[in-house]
Amino acid sequence: MSRVGGTHEIQTRSLTAIDQRISVRFSYPVRFTQGLLRPDNPLLRDLLGVGGQARVLAVLDEGVVAARPTLGDELRAYCDAPPRMLDLVAPPLVLPGGEAIKNRTGPVTDVRAAINVHGIDRHSYVLAIGGGALIDAAGYAASTAHRGVRFVRIPTTVLAQDDAALGVKNAINAFGKKNFVGSFAPPFAVICDFELLLTLSDRDWRCGVSEAIKVALLRDPAFFAWIEDHARDLADRSLDAMAWLVHRSAELHLHHIAAGGDPFELGSSRPLDFGHWAAHKLEQLSGYGLRHGEAVAIGIALDSTYSYLAGHLAQSDWRRILELFGALSLPTWTPQLESAEDGARPAVLAGMDEFREHLGGRLTVMLLGGIGSPFEVHSLDDAVVLEAARLLRGRAQEGGEITGCQPPTALAR
Repeated sequence: MSRVGGTHEIQTRSLTAIDQRISVRFSYPVRFTQGLLRPDNPLLRDLLGVGGQARVLAVLDEGVVAARPTLGDELRAYCDAPPRMLDLVAPPLVLPGGEAIKNRTGPVTDVRAAINVHGIDRHSYVLAIGGGALIDAAGYAASTAHRGVRFVRIPTTVLAQDDAALGVKNAINAFGKKNFVGSFAPPFAVICDFELLLTLSDRDWRCGVSEAIKVALLRDPAFFAWIEDHARDLADRSLDAMAWLVHRSAELHLHHIAAGGDPFELGSSRPLDFGHWAAHKLEQLSGYGLRHGEAVAIGIALDSTYSYLAGHLAQSDWRRILELFGALSLPTWTPQLESAEDGARPAVLAGMDEFREHLGGRLTVMLLGGIGSPFEVHSLDDAVVLEAARLLRGRAQEGGEITGCQPPTALAR
């Protein structure tokens, strides 16, 4: 260091650069059961009660409670049963489910306030029983209280069990955009209780299958064929068939998250978001009258049709995809696909810009070269997107298929 003009000049060339690397290994169990809260089922006690009695704050989806009014009492009785490994610190906090919970900050604040009031620390647990939206919001609250408390997900919908509750993301909506505010935080555990799927309406039972179809199209042609072969069983609410679908879809999703090389989405590639650039925008344009699974079905149909029209996907594969959605009474078209924004450009096309902004980096969209053969592109031709939408409209109207945007009914659980 030398003295220059009455000041000290630091010779930075003599200071070595520091490049810090931190390696953190995450591990969390994903378990499947039936009758999780039966007194003789030890699974929840075994997962949470390691090392002594565990303090638990429970958050319940009001839609699930409406369908199963005894749920809170069942949880209390389970925690009170010998050997009392779980201390339920307060009556369960019951919050609205469906996309409504993600469209305002109040429920997140309520969960954080309960964490504060009841002294939930990093060795305690927030346990959420509900659909993917409630788990998203409660997980965001848990991941940001004390910089992260242990969070246990108990998903109650097909969509949450076969996809949404499995990964490391938590979020709510803001500024009219899907999942704008959120965090990456792996759960402490995920427990899928197939018995809870019986609380679902027929509509919610079906629409979760779209995420399984998505991952089958990307990763497993044999699984896609299995869904085709069991479409009638699934539509008729066979719990055996649905349990197998949920388990295989979960396997494929978790394998990608673990082995895909980018669990915290630092890059631009998002294979598991196939069909989602349009789906997220369609949800917003429908005023969330579309369920997420319905919007994903339409988004997959749109991108599959684009792949067909662009010469990448054989007509026979394209027909198989659309016919499978039809067999499951899932929509492949909605008026919002062609509704105009400011009287000009169809509003759905803005979904591409918002998708790129949300993910960051270069726009990357997945298309199909065949069932089980995805590939990435970095732009879509607006004219071909709109031609695909018109083709889907024509098929839906000629075939009398379900056309997507039903009026909002009971909130999705």
